[in-house]
Amino acid sequence: MTTAQPLDVQPTPLALLLLGREADPKSERGVECPGDLPAPSDPDLVERARAAKAKLGDRVFVLGHHYQRDEVIEFADVTGDSFKLARDAAARPDAEYIVFCGVHFMAESADILTGDGQQVILPDLAAGCSMADMATAEQVAECWDVLTEAGVAEQVVPVSYMNSSADIKAFTGKHGGTICTSSNAKRALDWAFAQGSKVLFLPDQHLGRNTAVRDMGMSLDDCVVYNPHKPNGGLTGDELRAAKMILWRGHCSVHGRFSLDSVNDVRERIPGVNVLVHPECKHEVVAAADQVGSTEYIIKALEAAPAGSKWAIGTELNLVRRLANRFASEDKEIVFLDKTVCFCSTMNRIDLPHLVWALESLADGKVVNRIQVDKETESFAKLALERMLALP
Repeated sequence: MTTAQPLDVQPTPLALLLLGREADPKSERGVECPGDLPAPSDPDLVERARAAKAKLGDRVFVLGHHYQRDEVIEFADVTGDSFKLARDAAARPDAEYIVFCGVHFMAESADILTGDGQQVILPDLAAGCSMADMATAEQVAECWDVLTEAGVAEQVVPVSYMNSSADIKAFTGKHGGTICTSSNAKRALDWAFAQGSKVLFLPDQHLGRNTAVRDMGMSLDDCVVYNPHKPNGGLTGDELRAAKMILWRGHCSVHGRFSLDSVNDVRERIPGVNVLVHPECKHEVVAAADQVGSTEYIIKALEAAPAGSKWAIGTELNLVRRLANRFASEDKEIVFLDKTVCFCSTMNRIDLPHLVWALESLADGKVVNRIQVDKETESFAKLALERMLALP
């Protein structure tokens, strides 16, 4: 009887994907490329939204993120990026209800920054963020243990992107770190390096790398990527001790789709085009772009652009299309950077039917889909946010 020999079987890419050890950015949650969104909802829903909002009056304050559908933005009292909207909510203490048309982490931040007498509502609880989901509290706690074992934890200051859960913000506050936005990431890193010699940047590796290399003059060799799905993050103690930037292996599922090929292709198709991208894009895309900035930066850059200029924008399509329509009368040509049309599918879960349901429920005295952060988490998360607000 012969002994069976062990088979030399290598896992296929699909098997690795199912095991959670790899990722397919073209099919992961948070990205959808249907070609176009369905037509705006029927007029009855529009009238119902207006009636419910009018009935609530000053008791409700509706926030609309830039990436929301036009039919939702129509009912927003203010629009902006995630942190601007959270601050706008905090500046309206008389509003009993804050209806946040965005995603879950944004509503959490609004709850942290608003008063105890205010209630934050997310019209669809399934409106999450694939990037924020890439870093859990358990994974980050394990990472900190790895840093401790490598003897570097005392030198590390955590800096977490606004696009993170309340738990991650609380971890950051508890460990002496700060929050940042895509607008103030350099200021946050300058502050962090004044406190320690290393930074753990959560959860978007691209914003961390682009800020460190493009804005602060570091080299790519100064950065390492911690992969929570590998033992010790896939890094040796020597690599952790040599690194200045320890980047979490996370990314935006929409911005991560843009490639260097996208940039080269649009330059061939549209001579003289200006390429303007969000810093959540990959490093090679940012390096090849003409300008890089947050959603607010993108809007202001297009406002200031001369008539007749041509722009390819690397950010979420709802905003790009809205800007293209807005500036068409000024003869500004504005196109999406990639040929493939992509919306943030989780952001787009906030549609007019969900908004109408939330507003009508509130008008009838029923609070639905309230987002509430527990007091301990809120305390440490608010500490991290306050450190950001105090940045020089």
